[in-house]
Formats: sequence, structure tokens, C-alpha cells
Amino acid sequence: MKSQNNILLNLDWITILIYLALVMMGWVNIYAAVYSEEHQSIFDLGQQYGKQMIWISAGIFLAICVLIVDSKFYVAFAYHIYVVVILLLVAVLFLGREVNGARAWFEVGGVALQPAELGKFATSLAVAKYMSQFGFKMARTKSYLVLGAMMILPALLILLQNDTGSALVFAVFFLVFYREGLPNIIIIAGFTTIVLFILALLWTQMQILILLLIISIILFTALRQSYKEGVIGFLIVSLLYGMLFGLNNIFGFGAQPFHLLAITSVITILIFVGYGLLKHIRQAWLVLLFFVFSISITLSVNYFYRNILEPHQRDRIDNLLGIKNDLLKAGYNVHQSKIAIGSGGILGKGFLKGTQTKYNFVPEQSTDFIFCTVGEEWGFVGTTVVIMLFLTLLIRLIYLAERQRSSFSRIYGYGVACILFFHIMINISMTIGLAPVIGIPLPFFSYGGSSLWSFTVLLFIFVRLDASRTKNLR
Repeated sequence: MKSQNNILLNLDWITILIYLALVMMGWVNIYAAVYSEEHQSIFDLGQQYGKQMIWISAGIFLAICVLIVDSKFYVAFAYHIYVVVILLLVAVLFLGREVNGARAWFEVGGVALQPAELGKFATSLAVAKYMSQFGFKMARTKSYLVLGAMMILPALLILLQNDTGSALVFAVFFLVFYREGLPNIIIIAGFTTIVLFILALLWTQMQILILLLIISIILFTALRQSYKEGVIGFLIVSLLYGMLFGLNNIFGFGAQPFHLLAITSVITILIFVGYGLLKHIRQAWLVLLFFVFSISITLSVNYFYRNILEPHQRDRIDNLLGIKNDLLKAGYNVHQSKIAIGSGGILGKGFLKGTQTKYNFVPEQSTDFIFCTVGEEWGFVGTTVVIMLFLTLLIRLIYLAERQRSSFSRIYGYGVACILFFHIMINISMTIGLAPVIGIPLPFFSYGGSSLWSFTVLLFIFVRLDASRTKNLR
């Protein structure tokens, strides 16, 4: 009894209260999103808000169960939980029910369960277990391979279920790895990949090649801290391109400007590398690596975009980037969502008075687009309160993670914070047109049992670990 009392005293009640506040606010907004005068009771079990009440009650029960279990259980069985979830992700490909084109659900007794949601906390546990083992070093090749496999395996299985949004969530583990010593160069490479992906859709290959060549020369100059090499590089490019352009016109080779610039780029980079070898300049290899990596990403974007992404996903990205302006099909959801949020003004239209909500202008308003209900009915003030609550939760989780004595608890805590951050950032960005619609819920807010239960278990495992932070969990 004394041990249980200590656990209650050690629980972080601030985190728990924020969780309860978000869950209850989500419930009220789901009620507003699908409100019907024929079913006015918020406890009507035949409506989404009535069902959400059941999911919330079950979620609180799950939270209590998670808190009752000894914290050492999550350390001891981290790998076992991960393997079970991986098996579920495989099984759902063959036995699952298809919803909206994605075979990602098990249905048992009228209750649908999405294993992809379980993959988030299961992977967080497995990653924390591996990285907290004695003798672990981030800089080892084995560490990269094992952690990469842990992250990529569930993502690939979820991708096979045609659920790209949930698969992308696993990329946030790079932030966890960065906290534990991942080199800056890998984070820079990830950011560069995102930028090049966007540029490859907006620019021609000629424009991108010019940009990469300029950046490569500037990068070499900056690393060498000498402007002489930079000036020489631009002179080489100018002379080579001019010479090739002249020869092409004289002899009528018929080469396109892009091909001439590509040859110029390769020769210039090789000259820099050769110069670096003669002078024993290590920076030359970094420039070559950057150039080859960037070109490879740029050339592979078209294949990925055309063959991996679904047509509706390409349409949404095209609308986001302004390549298309289809407000009746791919861009309809976001356009209506922005209208709903903008119409709320400062204080909103009032509870149950949202016209965009009442007349179903915004599809999936109780799930992926629940935030626009907040914006329309509660206005700028309401959305600010919700965002500040989420921000407070994230800051609190980082604070709790940093105070852990156990490396397992710290790493898991960062996994929780990063997963929630990704969901919050992308979901809200979707509703205001800053990110493509990839179909991921707003934590604790969106309608649905699987996501609510998954986020609840994800969060409360960390709350339980934090309550036992004085113990040696490793």
C-alpha cells in the first residue's frame, strides 16, 4: 500500500491534467462537429460523440492499467512488445478490413483496431531498450543499421497498408537519435533531401543543377576559408561551359544546355577533388559527397513521386505547392477548412453555431480536420488555447525526459515528445494549408478509439517511468 501511495505522489499530475483537458476538449468539439438536432444528447451512443465517450472511458482505464504495472515491465518486455506489434502489422495485410483504400484495420465485435497506431509506442520502447543497453555508442555502423531497421520495418509494413501518413511518423525518431549523439551531417542530409524534393517538383533539372553547382563551390570556399578557390571555381565553370557551348555550335553535336552544364559540373567537381587530393584537402571529398548525394536525390524524386505516392497524394502536394489549383477536388478539404477557421474571427461564432460545420462543408471534420471546428466556433482565442496546451505538454515532456536518471526513460520520453510533436504540427498545418493532407489525427482530439488509446498508452508509459525515476531502470 505504501508503494502505491508513493507512485500516486510521484505521478506528474501536470501532464495528466493536460491530457484530461485535451481529451475533454476533443470530445466537446467532436460533439460540435457532428451535432444533430435529432440527437442532442452528448451521451447518445449511436453517434460519434457517444462512441467517443466510450473510447475516452476505455482510454482512462488503459491509463490506470499502465500506471499499475511495474515500470520494469516496460524495460524487460520492450522487444517482445515490438515483435508482437510487427506480427500484427503483417497479419493485418492479409486479415484486415479495408477502409478508404487502406487495409489497416482489425474488426473485433464491432470495434476497429489499427495496428499502425500501436507501432508508435512499440517502436519507442524497442529503440529506448536498444539505445540504453550497456556499451551502446551512436557512432557505430551497427547502431545505425539496427536503429534504422527498427524504424524502417514498421514504416514499410504500414506503407504496404496504403497508409503513407502513419508511415511518415517514424521519421521523427531521427530527432531522438540526434538527442543521443547522431552527427549533425545526417540531420543536414535529411533537411537537404526535403528541400531538394520540393525543388525537384517546382524547378527544372537545369535550374537545380545550377543551384547545386553554385552551392558546391561556395561550400568548398567556406570550408577552406579562402575566397581564391571560389573565384577559380566560377572561372572554371564559365570557361568550360563557354568552350562546350562553342564546340557544340561549331560541330553541331545537338547537345542540350542541360547536358552541357552537366558535363561542366562533373568536370569542375573532378578538378576540385583532384586539387584536394594533391593538397591533401579533406573538404574536397565533402563537396563531392554533397554533389553526388544531391544529384541522386533530385533524379530519384520523379520515380518516387510517380510510382510510390498515390494519385490523390500527388494531387494534394501539387495543390499545396501551387502546381495545381483544384479547389473542387484535391484542394477542396483544405480550402473549406481555411474558410471555416478564418470565419471564426477572434472569438468564434459560438458553440454549435459554426455554419461550415453544420452544413458539412469540411469532410472528415471530426477526425483529421477537427481543428477547423475549434477555429470556427471558438475563434483565434480558442485555437490559441489549444495550441498552448499542446505546447505546454511538449515542453513538459522534454523537461521530464531530461530529469530522468535512466537512459531508457529519457530516450523513451523523447520518443513520446517527438511523435506527439509530429502529429500536432502536421495535423494543424494540414488544416491551414501549410502541409499536404496525409491523414493523421490530432492527438487526444480526433475521433477514434485506436488513435486515442495508442496516444494514451504512449504517454502514460512515460508517466509511469517518470514516477519510478529514482529506481535504476538503465
